[in-house]
Amino acid sequence: MECLMSFSSLQEALGASLFAGEGKQKIEFNSSGFSSVSIDSRTLEPGALFVALKGCKQDGHSFVDAAFKAGACGAMVTLSALNDPVFSLLSLAQKCNRVLIAVEDTLKGLQEAAGAYLKQFSNLIKIGITGSAGKTTTKEIAAAIIGNEKSVVMNKGNMNSETGLPLSVFEVRPHHEVGIFEAGMNRPGEIAELAKVLNPYISLITNIGSAHIGILGSREAIAEEKKKIFSVFTGSNIAMIPEDDEYRNFLADDIKGRIVFYGPSSISAFGGARDMGLAGTEITWNGETVRFPLPGKFNLINALAAAALALELPVSASSIRRGFESVKPLFGRGEILYGKTTVIRDCYNSSPESVMKALDFCDSLQWPGRKIYVLGSMLELGGISEEAHAALGKRLSSCQAVKIFLFGKEIKVAAEVLEGNKLNSPLSTLNSQFFFTEDMKELSKEMDDYVMTGDLVLLKGSRGCVLETLTEMLLGEDHVS
Repeated sequence: MECLMSFSSLQEALGASLFAGEGKQKIEFNSSGFSSVSIDSRTLEPGALFVALKGCKQDGHSFVDAAFKAGACGAMVTLSALNDPVFSLLSLAQKCNRVLIAVEDTLKGLQEAAGAYLKQFSNLIKIGITGSAGKTTTKEIAAAIIGNEKSVVMNKGNMNSETGLPLSVFEVRPHHEVGIFEAGMNRPGEIAELAKVLNPYISLITNIGSAHIGILGSREAIAEEKKKIFSVFTGSNIAMIPEDDEYRNFLADDIKGRIVFYGPSSISAFGGARDMGLAGTEITWNGETVRFPLPGKFNLINALAAAALALELPVSASSIRRGFESVKPLFGRGEILYGKTTVIRDCYNSSPESVMKALDFCDSLQWPGRKIYVLGSMLELGGISEEAHAALGKRLSSCQAVKIFLFGKEIKVAAEVLEGNKLNSPLSTLNSQFFFTEDMKELSKEMDDYVMTGDLVLLKGSRGCVLETLTEMLLGEDHVS
């Protein structure tokens, strides 16, 4: 197995204490190291460094023994837990002949270890992407484009958190030329921490919206947090900012690097686009037209963000066009699924901005049959939740759906606004315009009784609503994606 980093190098980088077992095969510090990094003793690979994180419900130090039995060659633990008789870490290391790296805080240790590991790859062009929405899609499109010419590594799925990004960093190998990493946040200060891990050459912000406003309190605070992706810039870096974002001037202020605004008006190679409904968008790039398969104006903006990144490397026009054509939708992010009904599955996340965009898109579609909108609560909105759901109810009263199904505690406010209002669709009736419930079984039964072959169904809600569980019932047995 390939050694990613020696224990002695890690100890030096972290200023950590190192302890080794003294079994039959004593570990030599200068030659031994780890081949992967894991925070889950159930899925780690032999040769891994297990990082014992302390969570709200479980303490990772309780699983060091299981990690060693699964083949971990060492564990990163806290100094405070080292001599705790509950865990018996020193005796475990001796018994199993394993290494312990002891630090003050294992989350910080994981992040610092990832940063130290990245420093080994001085030629790697590192790209950081953050924003309220579109991070993962922009990353995937950018990888599809840039990957036509260069060897690319990126976060898998949405591994963009305080632990996900550092773990993803350990996927970098010497042959990689470009690293594209998205950074998400669930608490103040997280983007700055991730920027320090990544130290990106190029950082891009997709947009500033209301996602996670319940954590930070205001869009201004969200903009300030997202701007921290530029906080490690030293002067030669590139900050990429959407041309029409409400906070563009704030984001561009006092940046130690070159600022690039991107969007339809700022990219000279972009020659316009034609909306093709569910089939995607026809994009003209450097005078040639290609079909971009992800539908909606919001995905077009994600595509332009990815192309703007590619232009900075640079990547050729032909590779950008090939990348546009090759992109495939990710789970729960604007997927179009065909079966008994046609389902637009956009239920990985939901915010006031993204739900309005989804409704605008569905309303704009020319559809021969019925349109049915299934909406789950928008979570993590904090103090603006009631206002946002009331605004959603008002917007729904003028939508083109024949019927609306509302699911979740928070969205009850939208149901109250809808009550007594006739939907705009000519197929809708006063006594069947919407249905509200907080029970998934009840929702599934009502929908199963109502939907018919040929319907268009939108599934849009926050991840916690698990609206994707309705997919099989809506599509029937024989379906394609």
